Amino acid sequence: MRTTLKLFLTFVLLSGNLVIAQDKDEIVRDIVKEATENSQLENLAHELVDVIGPRLVGTPQMQKAHEWAVEKYKSWDIAARNEQWGEWRGWERGITHIDLVYPRVQTLEGKQLAWSPGTSKKGVTAELIIIPEVKDSIAFQQWLPSVKDKFVLISMNQPTGRPDSNWEEFATEESFEKMKEARSAQTRAWRERIGKTGLGRRTLPVALENAGAAGVITCNWSRGFGVNKIFGAYTKKVPTIDLSLEDYGLLYRMVEYGDQPKIKVVAESKELGAVPTFNTIAEIKGTEKPDEYIILSAHFDSWDGGTGATDNATGTLVMMEAARILKKIYPNPKRTILVGLWGSEEQGLNGSRAFVEDHPAIVENVQALFNQDNGTGRVVRLSGQGFLHAYEYLGRWLEKVPQDIRKHIETTFPGTPGGGGSDYASFVAAGAPAFSLSSLSWAYWDYTWHTNRDTYDKIVFDDVRSNAILTAILTFMASEDPQRTSRERSVLPISQRTGQQRTWPSPRKPNRKGGLE
Repeated sequence: MRTTLKLFLTFVLLSGNLVIAQDKDEIVRDIVKEATENSQLENLAHELVDVIGPRLVGTPQMQKAHEWAVEKYKSWDIAARNEQWGEWRGWERGITHIDLVYPRVQTLEGKQLAWSPGTSKKGVTAELIIIPEVKDSIAFQQWLPSVKDKFVLISMNQPTGRPDSNWEEFATEESFEKMKEARSAQTRAWRERIGKTGLGRRTLPVALENAGAAGVITCNWSRGFGVNKIFGAYTKKVPTIDLSLEDYGLLYRMVEYGDQPKIKVVAESKELGAVPTFNTIAEIKGTEKPDEYIILSAHFDSWDGGTGATDNATGTLVMMEAARILKKIYPNPKRTILVGLWGSEEQGLNGSRAFVEDHPAIVENVQALFNQDNGTGRVVRLSGQGFLHAYEYLGRWLEKVPQDIRKHIETTFPGTPGGGGSDYASFVAAGAPAFSLSSLSWAYWDYTWHTNRDTYDKIVFDDVRSNAILTAILTFMASEDPQRTSRERSVLPISQRTGQQRTWPSPRKPNRKGGLE
């Protein structure tokens, strides 16, 4: 009788485990089905990237994005809020027009840098001048009055507008090597030229505007056809403009050959004073362990050379789509699912650092955080971030991910903790198990990272859809896991750079008053 009862109980237990396993498999299948047959990614991308556009912190477009996200979550029956964490220098980009007006007329391709002062609607017309070769900083100060009422070209004129890959494909080996050697020599000479002024990239534009320059002209080429990095201006009174390599080179050569070129710049940007800055937080409340959290993480802000499509609209879309799918397929998670769309990542992870600082109880109870940032590509790397036992739980969760997605992912355990780079690092520094879903490049660093070409057409939706499926399944598995994830840290290796043992990164304070102090 006892043997029969024992066998019966064993059968019930095994049957129960089998049902649970079947339920998990069914939910995973439904996640994949929803993501592939009812994807919202293209619509979300159009609304965020095309209609709202770039999301520079402190701009009306950033505020519109926060409001749009809250409404979109609510349409999916997901609670959401915009949580203020600081203030930023408010600024709005206006119409920018740059024209060569002498010795001939041509409209030039360029962008006013972020937070650059504007011009009147009539614009500014002036001749151009190049930073000269000087003996030392004293000689530079003697030359400085020459810039009054002139636009100053402060970047090196690149010897070629062709990326190295193009040279490698078509040039002879001798010609390619000759070009690279000449470029290296020219780059060293230009660095020495700027160095002898006694000023750096931040202080040189300020010195020029203080000397009465009409404006500052740069060319921050990104080593690809037609692509430039677009960052922020350091001037406070006169416009800073970045020109395409092709047009910058045109003006530079005209100055060198004594053609006395003139350009007209109209830049109708507006200063808006101090404006509040936010994180957008969405929440699907847990039913069994509501005070434990899985966080889906992406930064919401961007630079505004393009429309911030792959940095980081794609990461944002992954997290929003994963949340939508989970709410529909898995509406009653065991643990609470949060989605953090962080502000001002680009200026130093400020939004996520503020969240970590403001919500220690949540950070203390994070089961896992998944962050996606580096472009549109499918996820191909996952590191344990230095957490000693990360391979145990991440390995269990990954087993449920379809093979056609999982096969691309290279794992590194225990790995080393990220000290920066994206928002997961804010949580890692606080000891929370936070992981970067690192993507295939798709020429990210040269062609879309912080560039004027980071636009909707660069999104690879098959890869983004794959990442949404991956994120949703990992979140589901993390929520269902009966075990709490371990936070035990590995012993970090010796740094090859310093020869000292690496230490765990420390939490850093956010800048809560950007551009205002």
